[in-house]
Amino acid sequence: MKSLFKFFLNKIPRQTLIRLSYVFRPVLAFWYRGNHFEDPIDGKSYRSFLPYGYENQRENVLAPGTLSLERHRLLWLYLKNETAFFTENLKVLHFAPEQAFYKRFRNLKNLDYTTTDLNSPLADVKADICNLPFEDNSFDFILCNHVLEHIPDDRKAMQELYRILKPGGTGIFQIPQDLSRETTFEDNSIKDPKERAKIFGQYDHVRIYGRDYFDRLREIGFQVEEVDYTKTLSEKKIERYRLSKGELIPVCTK
Repeated sequence: MKSLFKFFLNKIPRQTLIRLSYVFRPVLAFWYRGNHFEDPIDGKSYRSFLPYGYENQRENVLAPGTLSLERHRLLWLYLKNETAFFTENLKVLHFAPEQAFYKRFRNLKNLDYTTTDLNSPLADVKADICNLPFEDNSFDFILCNHVLEHIPDDRKAMQELYRILKPGGTGIFQIPQDLSRETTFEDNSIKDPKERAKIFGQYDHVRIYGRDYFDRLREIGFQVEEVDYTKTLSEKKIERYRLSKGELIPVCTK
């Protein structure tokens, strides 16, 4: 199973995987049904989750029903319990929309919801994050998660995010982050996909963010809160939801 998932992740284009997942999700959810672990996004429980990872696969992290990972479940809990995302009228922009969220956010009557990406079949607007076709101060809430590590000029992308966010608005910009690193590592000379996967953790990543990621956002103008939401949860819930203890959510305001 582990080698099979690694093959699909590395050999099949992401857009194709997205389309195929709509067929396989119901089968996976049925096969993995049980009571040991719970996905808070759909409220369903399973005997286990699936492995996931391009280079070094993590065991028991991919929820069969929604295909959510640790970061998705953590963000869902934070949005649901600590924000007005599900109740307040908000104009929302969602970059590279995740399947775990897409239909659920689209169906929320309180949201004026737009998705964007260069390639995703779920994108309403095909756009380059470094040159966005939106007016200044357009959105109340922006979700841009696990995108910036793919962008060579992440500073330009951050500037665009700041430009289109309304004053008083909120952005959540999750990234894969190595909190043991003080500074972000990047090396543009590394071109080989296998070498990039080995060094950066995924073939299409261009850097490993360190603890200085939050200061990068602050330099653009954002006020940044480094939220460790797992601190508010019991060990039992962290394990049942299969969260990554200590993962920080970058909550940015303008």
